Amino acid sequence: MKKLLLPLLFVFLLAAHLSFATDLADVSDHRTCAYCGMDRGKFAHSRTLTEYDDNTMFGACSIHCAAVNLANNIDRTPRAIHVGDYYSRKLIDAEKAFWVIGGKIQGVMTSNAKWAFEHREEAERFVSENGGTSATFDEAMRAAYEDMYKDTKQIREKRKLKKMSHN
Repeated sequence: MKKLLLPLLFVFLLAAHLSFATDLADVSDHRTCAYCGMDRGKFAHSRTLTEYDDNTMFGACSIHCAAVNLANNIDRTPRAIHVGDYYSRKLIDAEKAFWVIGGKIQGVMTSNAKWAFEHREEAERFVSENGGTSATFDEAMRAAYEDMYKDTKQIREKRKLKKMSHN
């Protein structure tokens, strides 16, 4: 029995590792966000991957940076937009996701957080534990655009202070 247990444990751990690596496969192709430079692996719970109809892809750290990219590429049509599930960190369809806007957990590149969940129950659990409002993808994207000026101003101010403290 012991001789069988060790190989089974090894196979289980290998499968778990490969599953996790597959879930983050996009990160190896798009390591950092082109707009802010943030590590997409570190922010796997908020990362996005936009597939355009010209067969190009854009990886961002957050819905904020994805919104910047979509606005800057007005003549390109997204074929699909994927987002990291808050809990599992795997990429899910952003339009089918259950979104939460706001709450007490600091957002990525925004003061008004926008989180995606694969399952409604997980989004509801998040809201009950952390606050926020349930939303659709369109509502989350609209909020990202509405927050853009305030968020961008805040980011500039933080970067300016950081530069001043390094001098």
